[in-house]
Amino acid sequence: QVQLVESGGGLVQAGGSLRLSCVASGRISSIKDMGWYRQAPWKQREVVATITSGGTTTHLDRVQGRFTITRDNAKNTVYLQMNSLKPKDTAVYYCNAEISTSGVAWYLRWGQGTQVTVSS
Repeated sequence: QVQLVESGGGLVQAGGSLRLSCVASGRISSIKDMGWYRQAPWKQREVVATITSGGTTTHLDRVQGRFTITRDNAKNTVYLQMNSLKPKDTAVYYCNAEISTSGVAWYLRWGQGTQVTVSS
């Protein structure tokens, strides 16, 4: 079955950078939108950035200008480049994707999450 796996999280000092990757594997016919979400302790999960199959992007206002979402359709991979990181960016980051194995039915899949910790 289809699986999403994130990587690239870790511990970084404020002002530093990280690049997250998320690879979709399995029987995949096509992928529509992909995105990155994050959830900090005791807070709601929020959308960080999204990208359509055509490359149109959106970014959360609080990360605009610091984070950039990109994708490689040939590799079924979505990336999140995070620059000028702040302690408040600390959270578990999840990727998701709308995936079809048949070209008819579509399913929303989530990765297991990767921890990003920004120290002061």
